[in-house]
Amino acid sequence: MKNLVLLCMLFTAVLSAQENYTISGIIKEAKNGETAFGASVFLKGTDIGSISNEYGFFSITAPKGTYTLIISYMGFENIKQDITLDQNQKVNFEMEEESTQLDEVVVVAEETERVSLKKPEMSVSKLNIRTVKQMPVVLGEVDVIKSLQMLPGVTKNGEGTGGFHVRGGAVDQNLVLLDEGIIYNTSHMLGFFSVFNADAIKDIKLYKGGIPARFGGRISSVLDVRQKDGNSKNLSFTGGVGLISSRLAVEGPMFKDKGSFLIAGRSSYVNLFLAAANDENRLGFYDLNLKTNYKLNDNNKLYLSGYFGRDTFKFGKSFKSSYGNASGNLRWNHLFNDRLFSNLSFIYSKYDYDLEITDDEFDWISSINNYNIKYDLKYYASDAFKLDFGMSGIYYDFDPGQVRPTSETSPINPLSLDRKKAFESGLYVNAEHKITDKLTLQYGLRYSGFSRLGGVAMKNYANNQPVVYNSTLGIYERGTEIGETTYKKGESIKDFGNIEPRMSLAYQLNEFSSIKAGYSRSAQYIHLLSNTTSVTPLDVWTTSGKYIKPQLSDQYALGYFRNFNNKKYSLEVEGYYKTTDNRIDYIDGSNLIGQNTIETEILNGEARAYGLELLVRKNEGMFTGWISYTLSKAEQRTLGGTAGGPGINNGNWYNSSFDRTHDFSVTGAYELNDKWTFGGNLVFQTGRPVTYPNGQYQYEGQSVASFSDRNSDRLPAYHRLDISATYKPNRKPNKRWKGEWVFGVYNAYNRKNAASISFTQNETLGINEATRTAIFGIVPSVTYNFKF
Repeated sequence: MKNLVLLCMLFTAVLSAQENYTISGIIKEAKNGETAFGASVFLKGTDIGSISNEYGFFSITAPKGTYTLIISYMGFENIKQDITLDQNQKVNFEMEEESTQLDEVVVVAEETERVSLKKPEMSVSKLNIRTVKQMPVVLGEVDVIKSLQMLPGVTKNGEGTGGFHVRGGAVDQNLVLLDEGIIYNTSHMLGFFSVFNADAIKDIKLYKGGIPARFGGRISSVLDVRQKDGNSKNLSFTGGVGLISSRLAVEGPMFKDKGSFLIAGRSSYVNLFLAAANDENRLGFYDLNLKTNYKLNDNNKLYLSGYFGRDTFKFGKSFKSSYGNASGNLRWNHLFNDRLFSNLSFIYSKYDYDLEITDDEFDWISSINNYNIKYDLKYYASDAFKLDFGMSGIYYDFDPGQVRPTSETSPINPLSLDRKKAFESGLYVNAEHKITDKLTLQYGLRYSGFSRLGGVAMKNYANNQPVVYNSTLGIYERGTEIGETTYKKGESIKDFGNIEPRMSLAYQLNEFSSIKAGYSRSAQYIHLLSNTTSVTPLDVWTTSGKYIKPQLSDQYALGYFRNFNNKKYSLEVEGYYKTTDNRIDYIDGSNLIGQNTIETEILNGEARAYGLELLVRKNEGMFTGWISYTLSKAEQRTLGGTAGGPGINNGNWYNSSFDRTHDFSVTGAYELNDKWTFGGNLVFQTGRPVTYPNGQYQYEGQSVASFSDRNSDRLPAYHRLDISATYKPNRKPNKRWKGEWVFGVYNAYNRKNAASISFTQNETLGINEATRTAIFGIVPSVTYNFKF
């Protein structure tokens, strides 16, 4: 790595000798000092431009001369400044908010669109936090995850479920990062809210494909969420009071204007209403976002950020549970020179859950601990060539579960499942290369390694087969154990290594349109063991190892992008095809909870997903918004392989639980005047695949159901309409206190969307019945937001 840095510095010196000079600096928001992530920096009359990184840093290299530098950033006034490049120079900029709020939802300057048409960034969805806050959501709580689900290629598995699915992928195939810390469960209150507090969030970017080489460990998507740095100009407060939760964020300068801080918290008070109604059930959550930074000098800056969140729920006297995420990140930004930027991060994250069954008098606890170090560098070699490179290492400590009796009379014996430890490493290099004025390439390579570490005994099976097919009974069952092998602590049980090429291109057809194409290969070494359709607190994570192979995915994408009517409208059309090898599938009747030999319950299969995505935006005017449509297919297939037998579903392709043939949504915001703004969402989705019984037979006097092929049926189609109105009372321009009322109606026409359909026999009438379960009907809400 040191040699790479020296090589970059030598390259810089060579370019400087060729009469090229560099202007670099930091771009911030003038009002609060927040760094601007994704601001466009452009030299007027040329094709030379750049985008500010996560920390507001930009660097542009151009031939000696006089230029007009233009900086544009969504929701802010453009900066135009004449510069003379006759030497390297460092200049920082502060951007003022737009004087009119009319177009604040999506304001895109000409230079920004010009750069984005040429940028070889495939299958990326960006949301500004202003846009998120204008979208109506359930119970009036602004929700990042539900906002993403209004974009093409992103779905959920139904109301009351956590997580999200991208292009037919499972929940565990999404890498979710909050200030680089891994978040394993993104939901509060069983999926009603997400863990992201909008008052603490600055930027949201979802990579659905064409994942940059600096990211690894997941095969479906990367959700990169960045927290605010904190107001470095003034002490400020932001918050809101809703029907079931409230929030407050405090930020301001510190360290004698060398840094800033952010503290943001949320808490629900559903339990107060339940207690007042003499209801024994309990349901609640809280979370806390923290961040501070300190500027050592012009070339060095430290950041410290953290997140802590927890959910608790109790159902009568039967059981109670809690689960939560925690993460922390210490970062060091360093500028070697005006072209070479680096970031060193030390990251810790944890996910744990606790379930206490009162009737059976036992407690189940489980956790995941991660220790992560990352070193990322970006080298701005020239306007035509930019280089990213770096390395990372993650140490995993999985505690799959411990069962503890809660009383001396408990019938449950203590049980501790084997801890699983592993180390994942990554080394990457990625280049953005402008070949011609019309053609730009992005190409990179990532090498990932994974070691399942010892300290446990592993079962051995006859013929090395943990699952075998019993042809007499026609079922898969546990293989024959023939002993075990004990591995020392730190000893490698199984090693894996994969080369992951990533490439994309953008070709500009004319001033208003371009085509883009991309290919990426990704490897995933950890797996979520669940035969349910969404994240639950009792889901079990495990590692690749002796019997479980890493998932490998290849994705191809092709897209067309165009601006219309002087860029007031934009069109994005993308097609994709994705394959996945070694996708875990579960044998019929599998038992995953409390299972120490999970390899006896699963088979390795494959998956494929393909589709067409359409996004039409209206970017300017009193009415703004977008129309999203996805036509897709997601399937799985699992053959018997060395285990023998026909495999799952007779070895045929079947719909995955995340398959949605049609997914259509409309999102809009209308600003009537400076007091009233209205918003709405309209959603339609094909129903989720399920398996229904298709008959029954009598066995020893009992009725036994027979079932159709796996996931060959579907729930009814899902659809709903959400509306909202925001009222801003009259206020004096110079008054610090700014408040607004947000009125919302979720599911305005009271659609009873099916979360599930269960089949039982009526004991009185002796007939079979289907029972439809719905989570939400119509849900009104009111929230008061304030800022001062």
